[in-house]
Amino acid sequence: MGYDVAKGEEFERKAEKKIKGWGMFGSKYEDAADLYQKAANSYKLSKSWDRAASTYIKLASCNLKSDSKHEAATAYVDSANCYKKISPKQAISCLDQAVNLLLEINRLNMAAKYCKDIGDLCEQEKDMDQAITYFERAADLYQIEEANTLSSQCRQKVAEFSAQIGKYHIAGEIYEQVAGYALSNNLLKYGARGHLLNAGICQLCKGDIIAINNALERYQDLDPTFSRTRECRLLSNLAVAFDEEDAAKFTIAVKEFDSITKLDAWKTTLLRRVKEHIKAKELEEDDLT
Repeated sequence: MGYDVAKGEEFERKAEKKIKGWGMFGSKYEDAADLYQKAANSYKLSKSWDRAASTYIKLASCNLKSDSKHEAATAYVDSANCYKKISPKQAISCLDQAVNLLLEINRLNMAAKYCKDIGDLCEQEKDMDQAITYFERAADLYQIEEANTLSSQCRQKVAEFSAQIGKYHIAGEIYEQVAGYALSNNLLKYGARGHLLNAGICQLCKGDIIAINNALERYQDLDPTFSRTRECRLLSNLAVAFDEEDAAKFTIAVKEFDSITKLDAWKTTLLRRVKEHIKAKELEEDDLT
């Protein structure tokens, strides 16, 4: 391991000497880039992630001096992959640099992929606002490239995070759009009921019974089979319990559904919020009597 570090340092010194020395402008940066690549590889072999990452940034700089933007973007991605092991924030910065370069050379599909990676890192760092920004960006880029399934997957992440931070209206609209896309695709249409359930839960979180009932009608117009599903029955039962301000009835409906189809953590969290709202209303009424 120490041998690999020493080799990396030697390659790095040679690269810096090459840059400072005399030579044709483009050629010396290309030669230095080769040496930085070897240095970074040596540091990786020794698991010196910080040194490998910083060397890849130097490699990216050399590639830019040689006007090799694609290679520079690749170097930033390599740097980010090293930083992921020690510093997600620095990984985000490097991936953002890569995205900007890829957009400049019209590599939209790759730019979308790395926007999605940034979104994942932001989620890991609990920065939901930034996660939403990058997943939206990825979705838009995938849509331009007509990679509609990938675009839809990114929009679902936007909806998921939007609901978590209380932006229920935005989340509900996205889930309805995703359901519409799923219904237009024979391979995906069975999943539409799940997206409509998510949209309905967002409506419940908004706390407007008229909007909830209107949404249920809209979902059945969008998917004529939805009225026969357990997801629709759950939403209808929850809407009744919400309207009657009956937390016990709400809990029974949730448990009945969950006993057959396990609710994920996202749904459980949001439904708990709705239940707490109902219980607060019950307490208000008790205080008035």
